[in-house]
Amino acid sequence: MKESATTKGESPSRLIDARIKELNDWRGKTLSHIRALIKQADPEVVEEWKWRGVPVWSHDGIICTGETYKSVVKLTFAKGASLADPSGLFNSSLEGNTRRAIDLREGDEIDVDAFKALILAAVTLNRS
Repeated sequence: MKESATTKGESPSRLIDARIKELNDWRGKTLSHIRALIKQADPEVVEEWKWRGVPVWSHDGIICTGETYKSVVKLTFAKGASLADPSGLFNSSLEGNTRRAIDLREGDEIDVDAFKALILAAVTLNRS
C-alpha cells in the first residue's frame, strides 16, 4: 500500500489490516498469523506504520518489522544479532552486526513457541 492522502491520519493497526486485505494471498495470511503471534506473546505491543508502508511492532523500542515482497514475508528484528536463537529461526540478514531476519516463503511454517520466545526476548532486550 502506498502512502496517500487516505492513509494519513489512519491508525497504524487499520493500515496493517488494510495491507493484509490488499495482499489477498499467502503473504496476507502469513502476515496476519505473525501479527497474531506477536500480540499473543506481548499483549502490550504497539503497532506502528513506518517508512511509507512497513508494519512495525514495538515495545520500548522496535521489536520487528513485517515487510512483504513477491516471494517472501520478511520479519526483521531490529536487535536480532543480540538475541539468542536456539531454534534457528533467523535465516536471513545473518552477516550484519545488528539486525537479523526470518524470511517466510509460501508454505513455510514457523515454530510458534520459538517465535513467541524470540518476541519476548526482544522486548526484554529493549527494556534493558
